[in-house]
Amino acid sequence: MPPTADADELLDRARSGDERAFASLIGPHRRELELHCYRILGSRTEAEDAVQETLTSAWRAMDRFEGRSSLRSWLYTIATHASLRSARSRPPRVLSWDVSPSRDALGDLGPPDLSTPWLEPWIGSADDPAELIARRETVSLAFLSAVQRLPPNQRAVLILRDVLGFSAAESARMLDTSVASANSALQRARATLSVPANRAATVADADERRLVDAFVTAFEAGDVDAVVGLLAHDVAFTMPPLHAWFAGVDDVAAFLRHRSLTTPWRVVRRLRVNGAPALLAEQRAGNGWRPGALMALTVRDGRIGWIASFLDPADLAAAAASDGFSSDR
Repeated sequence: MPPTADADELLDRARSGDERAFASLIGPHRRELELHCYRILGSRTEAEDAVQETLTSAWRAMDRFEGRSSLRSWLYTIATHASLRSARSRPPRVLSWDVSPSRDALGDLGPPDLSTPWLEPWIGSADDPAELIARRETVSLAFLSAVQRLPPNQRAVLILRDVLGFSAAESARMLDTSVASANSALQRARATLSVPANRAATVADADERRLVDAFVTAFEAGDVDAVVGLLAHDVAFTMPPLHAWFAGVDDVAAFLRHRSLTTPWRVVRRLRVNGAPALLAEQRAGNGWRPGALMALTVRDGRIGWIASFLDPADLAAAAASDGFSSDR
């Protein structure tokens, strides 16, 4: 679609150094650029840094933007290179099973490990249609964990081609490489990519809502049997920054019964994490409540196949500041 007269005027003003015009042009693209950088880096915080670098670079180069590609493609090119520079200087992000085998639910959980580069949750609005539909698979924890196992260049070309739909020629130009090299990297990425069994499956919104409602009711009541009745037999329970995680309904049930649900919990916010329904919960502490966990629930075949419980205070603070649905507490 050709730019509108208003967009042309904003572009001319931005090229001339008008910061407000530049902000108006860039604003509609910021959230998608953050998500693009996050897909490559697996980290909200690093993605925010990459986007800030992108916007600074774009502002400095604005007077040289000639419009031979769309503004969106130009921004994606800058953001991709910023993300790749970051990705090449850091280890890939990991999930619990990338770090250690599952543990005894009643054994030592070990201390929090903030030095491990954990895959960070992507926190979205509880009712964002884009989170619900278009982004669900391409931002899922399972998909991004698999993508993190690829070399940075393969990550980038896979995301540009298979997620964002850029052509081979566009992707090659954005990566400063030949079409043949970009296609070769894409083929290697596709051949290597393996998404774990706990990937999210398409489920009707109403069915998902009923399942999550039932989970919240049982969880807040401390009803372990009711929670367990909602879980898949091969359910996983992860909780970074702890290395400990549990595999299978028996171990997860033991953890809930003898450890997690021995004190009361309450859900204070509903949102979406990596496209999955998620809950921010507080745990009873003395006469009050303290931030406890951000739980993303992967739903498949009508049951919960993975409870990804994030315990890092930074993740809890980000979820509390999000625009999900809050309870009347």
